[in-house]
Amino acid sequence: MNKWTKGWLISGAAAMMLAGCGGGEEETNEQSGGTDGGETYNIGVTQIVEHPSLDNAYEGFKKGLEEAGITAEYNEQIAQGDQNNNQTIANNFVSDGVDLIFANSTPSATAALNATKDIPIVFTSVTDPVAAGLVKDTEKPGGNVTGTVDLHPDAITNTVKFMAEQFEGKNVGVIYNAGEQNSVAQAEAVEKVLTDNGLKMVPVTVSTSSEVKQAAESLIGKVDMFYIFTDNTVVSALESVIQVANDEDLPLFVGEKDSVARGGFAAYGFNYDDIGYEAGKMAAQILKGEKEAGELPVLPPQDLKLVINETAAKEMNIEIKEEWKEEAEFVK
Repeated sequence: MNKWTKGWLISGAAAMMLAGCGGGEEETNEQSGGTDGGETYNIGVTQIVEHPSLDNAYEGFKKGLEEAGITAEYNEQIAQGDQNNNQTIANNFVSDGVDLIFANSTPSATAALNATKDIPIVFTSVTDPVAAGLVKDTEKPGGNVTGTVDLHPDAITNTVKFMAEQFEGKNVGVIYNAGEQNSVAQAEAVEKVLTDNGLKMVPVTVSTSSEVKQAAESLIGKVDMFYIFTDNTVVSALESVIQVANDEDLPLFVGEKDSVARGGFAAYGFNYDDIGYEAGKMAAQILKGEKEAGELPVLPPQDLKLVINETAAKEMNIEIKEEWKEEAEFVK
């Protein structure tokens, strides 16, 4: 593991096809204009679930390609959180002979890599591509895959430090899907940083988004605040956690700006459309024949900022401190 990967997880701890096959199949073919000389590329888009962060990453991806002059036809498939659907989506893209696969999430990228070693894959919304087995080295990925990640090296550290210094209470409720490598890596990172800052993680795991509300309710009386990082299953049902946090006056920290806009209290975050945009620029280089996927380094988010939702603060009975106003960006 290279220095960048170590710094990213250690200093940070250490961000649907088919709705079945056959009769449930739902395909979206969407064309994006460009100026690449007339060729239209076929891009398969595989996404584990629908939620604003992943959707914004996809929009950023298309923007990056369009600005690079690429004309593309997109076949977007949503796996509805089902890994079997995920793999079928990827296999179908390979059978169709798409020019490139855009994999939006760790499970989507893993399924795509399982399906092909020949078609280029560009991922985003992946937290730890090395631990997930997508690449061996973030600087020199090799093979047919590269992309952008959704964990800034300092995001977890800064968030936990803010919790420890600015809020009373020691117990932090964390809900995540233990079946996602992306989430397991973050949970381990979060627990280490919480412990280093004198806090305790109180975890609950879920398998589907329908279990999130019950998981949040099970933590009532046991925790002083919530921390929901970039777990796709939980973020897709974030409103369930927001409702509990509001009802119980529990501060809800989240992993990115989109979740703050939805009603989370605060995050040291970045914009998902930005990491999608960078992935789109990578894809453009690959499609133009300028680079092979494995020659392009995996990139982290470039900007990290404290964002606070003023309306959420009122709902959770949190008083905005003057000192926060010097650092934070506020939304309502």
